[in-house]
Amino acid sequence: MASAAESLLASALTVGHGITLRLDTDARTLVVYDSCNPRADSSKDKGVLRIPFYNILWVELLEDGIAISYATPRGKGVVRPCSATYSIEKNQAADAAEWVDKLLDCAYGRSQLRKRIKVLVNPAGGQGKAQRYFRRDIDPILRAAHSQVDVQKTTHRGHATELAQNLDVDAYDVVACCSGDGLPHEVFNGLAKRKDATRALRKIAVVQLPCGSGNAMCWNLCGTGSPSLAAVSVVKGVRTVLDLVSITQGDRRTISFLSQAFGVVADVDLGTDHLRWMGEARFLYGFLTRLLRKRVYPCHIAVGVAVGDKAGIREHYRREAGREASPLGDRDDVDDEREGRATSEDERQGLPPLNYGTAADELPGGSSLTPHDNLGSFYAGNMAYMSSDGNFFPAALPADGCLDMLNIAGDIDRRVALNLMFAVQNNTYFNLEHVSYRKVLWYRIIPGHRAISNGGDSGGDNAGPRSTQKRPGYISIDGESYPYEPFQAEVHRGLGTVLCKTGRVFESPRFV
Repeated sequence: MASAAESLLASALTVGHGITLRLDTDARTLVVYDSCNPRADSSKDKGVLRIPFYNILWVELLEDGIAISYATPRGKGVVRPCSATYSIEKNQAADAAEWVDKLLDCAYGRSQLRKRIKVLVNPAGGQGKAQRYFRRDIDPILRAAHSQVDVQKTTHRGHATELAQNLDVDAYDVVACCSGDGLPHEVFNGLAKRKDATRALRKIAVVQLPCGSGNAMCWNLCGTGSPSLAAVSVVKGVRTVLDLVSITQGDRRTISFLSQAFGVVADVDLGTDHLRWMGEARFLYGFLTRLLRKRVYPCHIAVGVAVGDKAGIREHYRREAGREASPLGDRDDVDDEREGRATSEDERQGLPPLNYGTAADELPGGSSLTPHDNLGSFYAGNMAYMSSDGNFFPAALPADGCLDMLNIAGDIDRRVALNLMFAVQNNTYFNLEHVSYRKVLWYRIIPGHRAISNGGDSGGDNAGPRSTQKRPGYISIDGESYPYEPFQAEVHRGLGTVLCKTGRVFESPRFV
């Protein structure tokens, strides 16, 4: 076994002009010792440049040197690609080649090198700024990492669905959506429409690069709303399995990757669309107006509960989050535990069968619909964050086979409701007595005729006290408006694929 001194020597390479490149595996950093280097990172270490392994985008052995590309900070939440070339002697070629391989291994670990990425850019995303974000912040990072990039703009609603449905899935590893959460929703559903849907959903990792008004997917998988930092996260991302959810309404079946909402959350999201000029303030305005009216949303709900108590949910999270991730992000573990493990023949088929039927079928055996006359919020989440500061589902995991469901009454005291809103932002609301939180396998919801406010007013944001809404209410699936009618949701464990940093948990505070 090599001694510590031998290991240190093997991790270092002396190159031209007295420069030494050393791999500090403890600090996970490339250290460049150069007394003439003007880019020293601190006055105490003049002539020393430290580059985190995570920021190393590419390293290449040239005929007479080593070229290193890395992401360097350029202000708060912004990185830009930078490069440096170090000369070597011909007799160093073998040692240099070995050192380059070590640095790439340290920089990428279990992540795939040179990903083949189909980039979809929604020109309308981010109030028309998505193309600029891509050109300025994203594309330079992807190119510096030697990713193979194929860019296409979407031209109309549903275009990403069409592209994903007809995609050559063997030609790409990743579909990256420069958009909000709407484009990933379309891509997942396009892959789900294919004859080989199961194989396509497992083969293609779907990611979001934050260029829209709603970037929840990116916050969960990359931990940032910065386009350039998200690009680095995609380059370094580990293939990770993700639960997907079948939504059935009438004879329609669609796929959800993020959330389903009925009540206040859907009403605020979709019912204030005409107030987009207010920016994020429209959500606060919408919440407060409904809070003052004590609006409730009558409905009937049937649910298949996996874990029904909060202590059990904590234990479930500790057990699932503590599992060691495999190089494919626990794909093998998920398959082993899923009833009816898919074979290669199954993977060539469409979507997996529904174990609990559709919204039009009889309820699964032993279950029944329960009336909820005073429901305020019905929210089911497949990820933790629903916005940059909205960790609504702190116990959510990428592939535990469950949706996290919360229900809150709409007629609670207004002060309690306000405290709930602030508790979400402070990650303290899970244990509050007014919050019902469960992990579920499936559910069915039948919305009532219309929302009811105290005094009987069901008016919209621009309505007077005697006005009525133009529609009875809203149902939101992944932030998209769906018909106001009964629907059923069923979880498919590990059906989808994404890229994330760890391969097993979201980029949210650890839930203990």
